[in-house]
Amino acid sequence: MALEIGSLAPDFELPNQFGEHVRLSDFRGVRPVALVFFPLAFSSGCTNELCTLQDNIAMFQDQRVELVGISVDSKATLRSFAETHGYDFELLADFWPHGAVSKEYGVFLDKKGFATRATFVIDVHGRIKASIITEPGLQRDVAEYREALDRLAACTAPVPVA
Repeated sequence: MALEIGSLAPDFELPNQFGEHVRLSDFRGVRPVALVFFPLAFSSGCTNELCTLQDNIAMFQDQRVELVGISVDSKATLRSFAETHGYDFELLADFWPHGAVSKEYGVFLDKKGFATRATFVIDVHGRIKASIITEPGLQRDVAEYREALDRLAACTAPVPVA
């Protein structure tokens, strides 16, 4: 079962497509993060979805949200995937132990061996503020990302003084 909105996002450390280790807690106190779990690099649905995110990366950048993709692919596969499609965001390899982070977030599909399509928008304090979860064959809509980012902004907006 996927993690609930309001819960603390579990910390993890995974290699990105360049072999550099990325720790979720490194963003705490610095900037919000959108974790985008996707089944497999180079599959048509994942390629379309991540290309759409790349085409709309400004919506993340405008709100200073770090966009991070995660799959069970190896870092070498993710590097090739990112270079082939020109992704300007990090892709993390949940390769070994196989799917450990996906399992911790409750989105790993045991019978398929990869994560379902799931996004967790995490605030600067490490709390999950929004999630978008679909079945592997169903792509997430850009409008859902905009709504999630708007919810994040509403939670972090300063309260006007009367």
